[in-house]
Amino acid sequence: MIDDKQRWNERYLENPMPQTVSPLVEKYVNHAKVGNAIDVACGTGRNAHYLAELGFIVDAVDISDYALGRVKNSSTITKIDADLDKYNLIPNKYDLIVNINYLNRRLVSQMKDALKSGGIIIFETFIVAHGDFNLPTTNLDFLLRKNELLHSFIGLDVIYYEEKIDINLKGEKIKIASLVAKKI
Repeated sequence: MIDDKQRWNERYLENPMPQTVSPLVEKYVNHAKVGNAIDVACGTGRNAHYLAELGFIVDAVDISDYALGRVKNSSTITKIDADLDKYNLIPNKYDLIVNINYLNRRLVSQMKDALKSGGIIIFETFIVAHGDFNLPTTNLDFLLRKNELLHSFIGLDVIYYEEKIDINLKGEKIKIASLVAKKI
């Protein structure tokens, strides 16, 4: 059986990801106080690089050492090679948490605790849509259900929430949920 690190390394080798910042991050980053940030499942660092350019001190976490090798060496980016199934977020550390195209339900409550008062979370990932667009069935553990993301962050002040149809990097129709929220 192939382990997660090897699977993700192969995925990044076979399908290089674009280095353009997530539009959601770009649009809502100004709601966060510039300070400590974490890019959860950062991949090759597209969002981490952008945050560092804005002055954030960024923890860039991913299981793929291949992807982390593409994250720029910078005094403002700490690369963390970690399995997010085992990694734990530090409570009350972050002014900004970015989680794009990744779902690990175990980390959701940790994210709320890891935000400082006034901290912002920017979270966007895929919703169950099999059958809707003739896509192959994927592991449902990694797909949100309708309104799940919104319900997962009850207790935070929601700035923006949307579930919509979008187009992925392969040109396929997909469903995504997007949330921006602030810890009071």
